[in-house]
Amino acid sequence: MLKVSDYFRKWSIPSRIAGSILSKVRDQYCRTAGAEVEGYNEPSVNSSHVNGKSANINWDNLGFGIIPTDYMYIMNCSKDQHFSQGTLTPFGKIEMNPSSGILNYGQDSKWAHPTVRPEQNAMRMKVGSKRMCMQAPTVEQFVNAVKQTVHSNKRWVPPPGKGAMYIRPLLMGSGPVLGVAPASEYTFITYASPVGNYHKGVLNLIVEEKFRRAIPGGTGGVKAVTNYAIIYKPIAEAKAKGFTDVLFLNAEKYIEEVSTSNIFLVKGNETLTPPTSGTILPGITRKSIIEITHVLGYQVKERAIPVEELFDAEEVFCTGTAVGVNSVNSITYQDTRIAYKRGAGTVGQKLYEMLTGIQTGRIEDKMGWTVELD
Repeated sequence: MLKVSDYFRKWSIPSRIAGSILSKVRDQYCRTAGAEVEGYNEPSVNSSHVNGKSANINWDNLGFGIIPTDYMYIMNCSKDQHFSQGTLTPFGKIEMNPSSGILNYGQDSKWAHPTVRPEQNAMRMKVGSKRMCMQAPTVEQFVNAVKQTVHSNKRWVPPPGKGAMYIRPLLMGSGPVLGVAPASEYTFITYASPVGNYHKGVLNLIVEEKFRRAIPGGTGGVKAVTNYAIIYKPIAEAKAKGFTDVLFLNAEKYIEEVSTSNIFLVKGNETLTPPTSGTILPGITRKSIIEITHVLGYQVKERAIPVEELFDAEEVFCTGTAVGVNSVNSITYQDTRIAYKRGAGTVGQKLYEMLTGIQTGRIEDKMGWTVELD
């Protein structure tokens, strides 16, 4: 999912929202990820179909849920073939064979990514698709799909301070298959929705000790449907008790991640986060925060964190596309509630301000992450 922030609203001329992703992104990263496909030419943006009227939405009450927009972008390919040029089509239902790989065996890959570093997300989808035995779009095709989706739905971008446009790229096995095997055809779809904050209010977590989100050798390190349905039950139970979300552990009682995000602990001069060793999603927001932490002069370590270290931490915060950088108010472990620092002056707040500043253009992007739409 690509979170298109208020950044796009700073232009008064609508056509400036449209156009191509900076060529340096395409040239640098499409080559490194094998993006050149014989016969493929990036299509230009056709603005003739775009509705220039602002969406009729109460932006003040925007939550985190699907709001149907105008268009979605679709590409298809057969097994062992390359994706063909995609098309924009009105957002709506799609036909699906009842024996498709996604419906019968959950063969899919999806990614979440902010407006910075989209090439990283495209390459990460390639890694995930390989684990799920799927053909993936090239980096060039991925970035172009995002560009087309943003442009065709630009009237749905919330006003400054009211929310963001959320873009979800989804790759799935759409071809029919009866036995346990990869699908014969694949579909890549990119769609959008304006959203507000993922979590309403302060973030209060509970440590989950019975259910596991992932196991070694499984798919916990890639963003696939197999990682989500299994956490519905513990999340529902946690919310029924008044908690916001769940913090998962591994079998050895080491911290892994929250259901929707990676997690960081601040202890003294150190900022700690669990290593992405196969059972934890390697979030691009997580990666960016680690790099920003170094820039700000903090020590950051990726190491295994026993659950008992929650008692010694001064701060805890989560990172992810949907949550951004969200400081944790409390964590409850074995009926003991641990409260943490939040707000002005905390490490989490400083990291939040720098990341969002880069994303929205308030802070100069010295990291070279920002992708602009001309």
